[in-house]
Amino acid sequence: MATTTFHPLPSNDAGPSPSSQSARHINARDGHIEPGEIAIGVIIGRASEYFDFFVYAIASVLVFPAVFFPFEEPLEGMLYAFVIFSFAFLARPIGTILFMAIQQRFSREFKLMLALFLLGVSTAGIAFLPTYEHLGMASIVLLALLRIGQGIALGGSWDGLPSLLALSAPQHRRGWYAMLGQLGAPVGFIVAGGLFAYLLSALSTQDFLEWGWRYPFYVAFAINVVALFARLRLISTSEYSRLLDERELEPTNVVEMAQSQGRNLLIGALAALASYALFHLVTVFPLSWISLYSERSVSEFLVIQMIGAVLAACGVAVSGLIADRFGRRTTLGTLACLIAVFSGFVPTLMDGGDLGQNVFLLLGFALLGLSYGQAAGAVTANFPAKYRYTGAALTSDLAWLVGAGFAPLVALGLSAHFGLAYVSIYLLSGAACSLAALSLNRALEIRD
Repeated sequence: MATTTFHPLPSNDAGPSPSSQSARHINARDGHIEPGEIAIGVIIGRASEYFDFFVYAIASVLVFPAVFFPFEEPLEGMLYAFVIFSFAFLARPIGTILFMAIQQRFSREFKLMLALFLLGVSTAGIAFLPTYEHLGMASIVLLALLRIGQGIALGGSWDGLPSLLALSAPQHRRGWYAMLGQLGAPVGFIVAGGLFAYLLSALSTQDFLEWGWRYPFYVAFAINVVALFARLRLISTSEYSRLLDERELEPTNVVEMAQSQGRNLLIGALAALASYALFHLVTVFPLSWISLYSERSVSEFLVIQMIGAVLAACGVAVSGLIADRFGRRTTLGTLACLIAVFSGFVPTLMDGGDLGQNVFLLLGFALLGLSYGQAAGAVTANFPAKYRYTGAALTSDLAWLVGAGFAPLVALGLSAHFGLAYVSIYLLSGAACSLAALSLNRALEIRD
């Protein structure tokens, strides 16, 4: 296979400060960075983050209601767990802003090391956390603080690799490059789901709730270490820094950017809302519904979800080909329409027994892969070069917050108290917001 070397674009930007440049080159190695190398760094980095994400999400359904909220009924305990689950999405934009300032003061490498260290400590800290039985309400407070730490770290771990891939890609291949980082989501879910499915099938319920659930959090810490070195191997190169600098992928003043690019931030966050809403409605919500209201084996259900995640990974890859053929805006709009149609079948399928639930999962994951594959493309190219690095990170944070942060809480609360039809309305509203954002602002640059 032939390789392609990125060629820098001219820039009038003055570049980073001398102290930042010198810090970058301390461990720099020479040589060109090929697109394949950056793609591997993107996939490894995102897969590790999503593994952390799904380990916590699955534990919020299967573990936390019993070990941190034993004084509540299962439904209320799970709803409380989902409230704490949402804290990371609230903290994520704060983490982005905070760590952008750290990068400006020190270096990109230092920022990433600090962010991933905080993510690892927060995740491993949950593994060692005493339960409510041993520590009382203090255990819940500590769980919330560690969850906030995860959110801040995820916001701070933005490295600009997806933007660099998209900007450096040939015009007719940008959809393909935009989807590469999105592969981390299904990969992370498959690994996390497989680990929990194995533990559930191999351990008794008592052993799982006493100590077995902690093991995935230990594994998450180890994966973070591997991902850190994989990403630093790229970031510490002079060629990588040069490419980022010459494309002006540097932090900018957040207040200035919000004043100048507030419209792009808002529209960019809403453009892929259907995809982000669907994200938790096929991963976290069905697992919570089955745990509470079905006699199905949770471990077997996780296996079905893992098969769905394989379909999602295929959908992510196919989305790159579709977007390059028809354009990212058209792809996102078409998938939003399909998600709107799919939303009408949620009650029928979820109440349709094992077969109906399996169809819901497989169709939902397939749609998720096709739509989520281009969600990053909706936030990369909307901004002028000066604001692209910070704007892409904050737009992604806002999309997660508005579209996905409260989805498990809202979906479970609505379905438990009013029926599954209200989950359809919730998903339909996300699709409507996406279509409105794409149609009402044609100046939004989702470049083809």
